[in-house]
Formats: sequence, structure tokens, C-alpha cells
Amino acid sequence: MKLKGQCHCGTISYEIDGTPIGHALCHCSDCRRHAGAPMVGWAMFPAEAVKTVQGRPKIYNSSEHGRRHFCERCGTGLFYTNDEALPRIIDVQSATLDEPDLLPAEFHTQVAERIVWAEKAHELPVFDRYPPPP
Repeated sequence: MKLKGQCHCGTISYEIDGTPIGHALCHCSDCRRHAGAPMVGWAMFPAEAVKTVQGRPKIYNSSEHGRRHFCERCGTGLFYTNDEALPRIIDVQSATLDEPDLLPAEFHTQVAERIVWAEKAHELPVFDRYPPPP
């Protein structure tokens, strides 16, 4: 599978050439706080499958072994590595893919830490754009 992605401002772009190991929606508090979102999509690949082709991510040591790679200019989170728990594997924040629909999420993980209301988020009303004014 060949995929491309980038940060919000376009300073950092990457390419993936490989088979995904899995694609999860993570609900852990660490991911939530880092992304400022109720959950984060992570597509897991062999480390050698992901190449940064423009720019260089800044790396934040988010835990003893966890490393979060992000754009220093716009703040977009891009990758996560943990050589202890996930050797030779890189997680890619799937929402940064140019065509995220090509790689559907397969499961939820870390639901023990999920925000309670996120369990039923799919039941909320939906709007193509903004809701009508009150």
C-alpha cells in the first residue's frame, strides 16, 4: 500500500510504502491530551515503511519509552514510536493522511480510559457542515 500525508501547514510530508499492521482509534488519556481530541486514529506500520520526504519532525519524549513526533511549526502530531513496547514499529496519526478514507479504522483501543460520552458519540445528530442557528 502506498500512502502520503502531511502536517497541517505542509512543512512536513511523509510517504508510506508497506502493509499496515493495524489501525486503531485510541482512547488513552495520553493520546487525548497530546491531540486535544476525544480519540486519536493510529495506523501501525513497520518502521521502514514510513519515510519523511520533506521537513523533520520534532520529537517529544512523552513517557519513559514513548516518543511523539510532531511539526514544530504548526503542532500537528504525526508519529508515535516506543522501542520498548512496539519495536521496529511506527504509529502514524491516520487523520494526517492525504486520503484517510483509504485506510479505515479496524478497532478501538484503550477504552478503559475512554471519555464516557465518547462511547455513544455516533448517536449524536449529524450535519453536513454547521448546525442551524438556535
